[in-house]
Amino acid sequence: MSGNPVIDNAVMPASVVATQCESLKRRLKQHLMAPSEWRLNQPPLHSDFDLNAQMERPDRPLRPAAVLIAILEREDGPTVLMTRRSDSLASHTGQIAFPGGRLDAGETAVEAALREAWEEVGLDPELVEVLGVGDGYETGTGFAVTPVVGWLKAEPVLKPSPAEVAEVFEAPWAFLMDPVNHRRDYYDRDGQPRRWFWAMPYREHYIWGVTAGILRRLCARLYEDKVA
Repeated sequence: MSGNPVIDNAVMPASVVATQCESLKRRLKQHLMAPSEWRLNQPPLHSDFDLNAQMERPDRPLRPAAVLIAILEREDGPTVLMTRRSDSLASHTGQIAFPGGRLDAGETAVEAALREAWEEVGLDPELVEVLGVGDGYETGTGFAVTPVVGWLKAEPVLKPSPAEVAEVFEAPWAFLMDPVNHRRDYYDRDGQPRRWFWAMPYREHYIWGVTAGILRRLCARLYEDKVA
């Protein structure tokens, strides 16, 4: 396992990248919720059930969680920091995810996202300029996940925790925000209705489920003309 993210090698003129990134930062700040507006018990606007109306939605208290969508400025355009979960974890082994996890008592979503990113991949919280908070997302496993969007102000020196992370990589922002790359996949289980989910396969990485659902909703919030 390497702590160095995998990125593309194509290069754009520096002036084009700088303009693109500044425009993206403005858009994120304009369209995302200010961190000060976040509330612990705010009901999620989206969920795993959006594509699965036939599924029974449990009446249950949701456990608050947060993830960090960390954006980096690269020579070929902005990218998003992502992880592949360790195969030794008790659940969701090997899946693609953002750094994140449950909120500790008294934490805000921003505090939890930054803490989890530090614990999972060694990302220094001081390097993260928090731009805003996205729509909450309810998972099928009973979590209310708040996506926190941050911009990395400098090149990070990452130290992934082997117990939690098998790989760190970067996916291009343009790829993730292009609906052409969003597809509806499904799986079948004996005796259960077909389960649908969003997927965004990138290279050898199969981005799906909650991670893809959060990205899909972020795309819809930022680029309303792209997503129905």
